[in-house]
This record gives sequence, C-alpha cells and structure tokens, in this order.
Amino acid sequence: MTRSERACQIWAVLAWAARNRQSLTYSQLESITGAHRAGLGQLLEPIQSYCLINNLPPLTVLVVQQDSGLPGSGFSGSTAEDLGRSLMAVFAMDWLAHGNPQPEKLEAAVKAHPSNAAR
Repeated sequence: MTRSERACQIWAVLAWAARNRQSLTYSQLESITGAHRAGLGQLLEPIQSYCLINNLPPLTVLVVQQDSGLPGSGFSGSTAEDLGRSLMAVFAMDWLAHGNPQPEKLEAAVKAHPSNAAR
C-alpha cells in the first residue's frame, strides 16, 4: 500500500473524528489504522498538503501527542491561539460531505506543496 493510499484511509478516520468533535492521539490512530506510530507523520503529510493547497482547515490538527495534547512537530501550525482556531474550523467543516480525496490527489498535493514542518 502506498503512502497516499494509507493517507486516504487516515483521512476517513479523521473526517469521522471531526464530525464527532474528537482529537486522536498518535497511539489511538495507530490502533485504529494499524499504521506504525513512528511513520504517522509521513502519512499525515499528504492530508496536510491537500488541506493547504485547497484552502481547507488543517484536518491533521486532530492528531495530537498524548503527553501534551498538541500536534506533532510536523504540523504546520504555530501558536496555541492558531491551534484553537484551526481546531474550531475543522470541527465546523462537514468533512463527510466534502468527501475523501483519492490517493492521486493526495500525492499530487505533497509534490506541489511539501508540508512536513519537521523537515
């Protein structure tokens, strides 16, 4: 399975979490998807890039570290105030109506706009 195919699966999980106004820890996302926690940042990048390119709220803000409750270092947000606004925008969006982008669109988004801030 490619990174973008896996990201497509993760998008569906995050869309459902957003509908339920929930955040997920990296460990929870690992349990739900079977993707190893250490590689989740690379799997979240296509989603983050797609959101940036398409002017969508940052869906990846929902994935947080268990100890801090904050997104990982690869998240492209900065201040706590920005994170709060981002979270509210994600919760307000109807992600299920938006639909799940196909793997090709997610991969193209990363090529056009690499977004892993940890690089």
